[in-house]
Amino acid sequence: MRRLAIEGVWLHSPLIHRDERGSVLEWFNGEEFRKSVGHELTAAQANCPVTRRGAIRGIHFADVPPGQAKYITCAAGAILDVVVDLRTGSPTFGRWLSVRLDDRNRDALYIAEGLGHAFMALSEEATAFYLCSTPYTPEREHGIHPLDPDIGIDWPAGTTPVLSARDAAAPTLKEAERDGILPSFRATQELRLSRV
Repeated sequence: MRRLAIEGVWLHSPLIHRDERGSVLEWFNGEEFRKSVGHELTAAQANCPVTRRGAIRGIHFADVPPGQAKYITCAAGAILDVVVDLRTGSPTFGRWLSVRLDDRNRDALYIAEGLGHAFMALSEEATAFYLCSTPYTPEREHGIHPLDPDIGIDWPAGTTPVLSARDAAAPTLKEAERDGILPSFRATQELRLSRV
């Protein structure tokens, strides 16, 4: 696993074994994960969204504690997976990074608690799989508008974004910060240290 530019984000590029039957890969290995990230990933829920081209899911995040970490891969098609640092007090607050996940490279992305997560389907249809460290709990779940110009995510040109009603009504990053719903960097660091 390789650490990316925002603290708490890791990319896993699996070894793919191919032969005349097809291929096999290990998209998650608990021991490798623990050695790289420094703690276990307890999977409390697994999700499988199937998304059409141009649809954006997110930017989603959960209250910390307990937060919700995610480990995501794309099983069919392709997605642009985006992570936004929503942790107030973080040195990279408001910054984002993106990774293409698809059914060719088979990469997986780990996103720690307190970070915002979104993705857009790049193929006609994309099937993603992700493990969540805590179950979906509506009263602790929040969103930031994925087209917030202050964040400025570089979504692919030539595609009209399709948003759910919930995501279209989500506040901007500035509004969420003003309303006090963003997680703090300190709280996420305390959570991380409690697991070491």
